[in-house]
Amino acid sequence: MKDDMIAPTKGERQGWTYDEFAQTGLDFADPAAVAAYDRRQGDRDAANAHLLEELGVTGGQVVVDLGTGTGSLAIAAARLGANVHAVDVSRPMLERARRKAAAAHVDGIEFHHAGFLTYRHRPGRADFIFSQFALHHLPDFWKQAALTRVASMLRSGGIFYLRDVVFSFEPKDQRQAVEAWIGAVAREDGSGWSRRDFEAHVREEYSTYAWIIEGMLTRAGFRIENIEQSLAAYATFLAIRP
Repeated sequence: MKDDMIAPTKGERQGWTYDEFAQTGLDFADPAAVAAYDRRQGDRDAANAHLLEELGVTGGQVVVDLGTGTGSLAIAAARLGANVHAVDVSRPMLERARRKAAAAHVDGIEFHHAGFLTYRHRPGRADFIFSQFALHHLPDFWKQAALTRVASMLRSGGIFYLRDVVFSFEPKDQRQAVEAWIGAVAREDGSGWSRRDFEAHVREEYSTYAWIIEGMLTRAGFRIENIEQSLAAYATFLAIRP
């Protein structure tokens, strides 16, 4: 494992540039919040292994995991022999991911303290870029900038897999749709995210509509191969750089 834990300095950003290192919603600069996150959804080894197999990730390929969290997908990709770049704006997330990879005796991961707007992929280009439940931390203007940067990091024919909280209900139905979603997924027994957590997500974070994400991906130069939606609040986009 290698570590690139140095973020770009403030002097490298313009005064109007969005600060993606500032936490929105849950404070993942807090190690206790990171530990809670890992308990609730960090263990996705089987699901990520299945996803990587389904997409055809193999040894020697270059995989970037943007918003790696506690590293579940990065570790699964490294187990396949991929050269993995695990990227996150939260140092405690990266530290926990690094410890998990070491405990699993997994090599082939480089850790980067950066995000969609600051990660610099070099040398060469990636075969696969993954983003799961991270893009919603950016407002829409900066989502477009992020997706344009993602496209520039991929080789021709490279795959971008995006999964996030993305709304597919009609705007006029927002009250009923959001209540139905929270009612279906909130857990008050500590086994998952609570109603309060989901309410804070809608109120404070930047999830947007599926038709906006579709437009952004197209504007960034992607060809969308597949879209899957569930509960009118989750969406998965499989996109190719032509």
